Amino acid sequence: MADFTSGFWGIYIAVLTLVSVFGCAWLLWSQSTIKTVVNKEGHVETTGHTWDEGLEELNNPMPRWWMWLFYITIVFGLAYLFLYPGLGAYEGKLGWASKAQYEDELKLADEEYGPLFAKYQQVDVKTLAGDAQARAMGERLFLTYCAQCHGSDARGNKGYPNLTDSDWLYGGDPEIIKASILKGRNGIMPAMGAALGTEKDSENVAHYVVSLSGSAADPIKAAVGKEKFAACVACHGADGKGNPALGAPNLTDKTWLYGGSVATIMETLRGGRNNVMPAFSEFLGEPKIHVLSAYVWGLSNISTLPVTNK
Repeated sequence: MADFTSGFWGIYIAVLTLVSVFGCAWLLWSQSTIKTVVNKEGHVETTGHTWDEGLEELNNPMPRWWMWLFYITIVFGLAYLFLYPGLGAYEGKLGWASKAQYEDELKLADEEYGPLFAKYQQVDVKTLAGDAQARAMGERLFLTYCAQCHGSDARGNKGYPNLTDSDWLYGGDPEIIKASILKGRNGIMPAMGAALGTEKDSENVAHYVVSLSGSAADPIKAAVGKEKFAACVACHGADGKGNPALGAPNLTDKTWLYGGSVATIMETLRGGRNNVMPAFSEFLGEPKIHVLSAYVWGLSNISTLPVTNK
């Protein structure tokens, strides 16, 4: 990796860029010396290409207006590369940087919206969830930072939980939701293939797990798998209802993060799962996360919201 951060690559990119620009200029100049060639009959020579039994391509030089436009483009490109970053590690005469512009825009946004977020931070999450303006702001934050995983409708996808129902791995209280966004989560389901025994044992346990939610399962395999399920009790409990403190899901409902088929559960048992919810505390800051938490909490409690500020 150090090879790609050495000074050589900056020089390499700068040289390659300049050679390309001046190469285009040389090619253009070489073509500008070509003149129209007229044969003995007084006709312009052709390139030898003929279409439709008589449509010929004349060997004329490129139009002057086009060539001058190309020259202007090259001059503009060189001026741009002199003023702005584009030649490897060269920062440009003006010293402009996209990072600096981004930070300036963030600063302006914080100056404008910071007081509003600070005001909302003093409001209880449940109360804030009923504020129409706060919900609109929370929705924009969600669509920008959360929709990539949970979907624009917040209904999730395979491996990403649905935020609109009442099923929560760690609990659905506002404080817990806020903690998840602030600090992130790392839900690990260890591979249990070796602990369970043979492939047949994993299949039997999968049938038992499926039966816990009342779904169709082989009763004989489920009965055999119940004994082997003891290896899973530490996290999911003897009744299979999970443990929110560990993020261990309830296996007795019909809500599945990866799917509730026997084949999918066997895949989980053999290979395990590792889900990461990134922490947003440093990136967004607590005031914005407070508003975002109110929006997320409201998704599964929309019917109970005392909507205000319409």
